[in-house]
Amino acid sequence: MLLKAALALVLPFVILTLFARVTYNHYVAAVLTIALLAAAYSKGYMDSWLLIALDAVSVIAGFLYAAKMAKRTRNEKTN
Repeated sequence: MLLKAALALVLPFVILTLFARVTYNHYVAAVLTIALLAAAYSKGYMDSWLLIALDAVSVIAGFLYAAKMAKRTRNEKTN
């Protein structure tokens, strides 16, 4: 259970960050990540509300980081 909790905190953050780098849009990356998590939930891979909450926290943190990364990239292009 501890390994699942650690992965729930790390993997959605990493996946969202990678999707944001590939798509150049943090909104699209968030939708893709949430869709991927929803597919995992519907298949029954998540067995606890705690894991779902940790996934949500990780997605929010990843979204905020990707937004900051996009803003920094925009500022570098204008300078």
